[in-house]
Amino acid sequence: MIGRFLPYRARISMMGWLGAHVIGPVAGMRTRIRENLAHVMPDLPAAEVRRLCREVPGNMVRAMAETFSGSEFVERARKSPIEGDGWAALRTARDAGRPVVLVTAHFGNYDAARVVLRENGCQIAGIYMPMRNNAFNERYVTAMARIAEPVFPRDRGGLAGLMKFLRQGGMIGLVADHYMAHGEIMDFMGQPARTAFSAAEIALKHDALLVPVYAIRQPDGLSFRIRLEDPIPHSDPRTMTEALHASVEALITAHMDQWMWTHRRWKNTQAASP
Repeated sequence: MIGRFLPYRARISMMGWLGAHVIGPVAGMRTRIRENLAHVMPDLPAAEVRRLCREVPGNMVRAMAETFSGSEFVERARKSPIEGDGWAALRTARDAGRPVVLVTAHFGNYDAARVVLRENGCQIAGIYMPMRNNAFNERYVTAMARIAEPVFPRDRGGLAGLMKFLRQGGMIGLVADHYMAHGEIMDFMGQPARTAFSAAEIALKHDALLVPVYAIRQPDGLSFRIRLEDPIPHSDPRTMTEALHASVEALITAHMDQWMWTHRRWKNTQAASP
């Protein structure tokens, strides 16, 4: 990785700068960000759009560099403070061995939350999308495992392993802001988006606590606050997913530059023909 011989602080800062000023423009990230912002926030001032076109790729590349920094990232992230009323509920579930579905978003660096919760006795199984480049995928999986184990690939065998871990009273981490091709059409940031009900359905099936969790990057660009929100009450999958959306939307609105605005979140929203 570029800059791997630099001290941690300098390395992460450099990667953030490269993401904002080199990788973002070259990779076409700024175009995607402008398109998504125009779709959901057409009245956003031009100066704010320009800022987000810089800051969003900067955060994304910074987060990737942190994940690949292994023990250095863990050592810094593990000291992050925890806030929010969900922490008490999570500790109770941890001590009782009750299954927990932790739901986050492509925001800040959610690996920081995995580090902090592991430090506090919460073993969390993660899931990842295997990458086409086998060499890079191997490095990525190794980096994720250094942060917290176990991790499972998003395939049939991986999902089976994840569910077995949950049934045994474990905690699993999922994301709530993915585009899902066969998902239901729901409102997200004021526009229709295809969304899976998976997190809510799993929580209902296994009587698991459903808890939103986020790692919010701080102004120094290196440290985090870990937010654990109140568990989502069990009802039905759509209602619970709407509550998850509301949680993510509030976070995005408060910290616009930390969400992955490059994601094609709002594509293919036409309802299927009868």
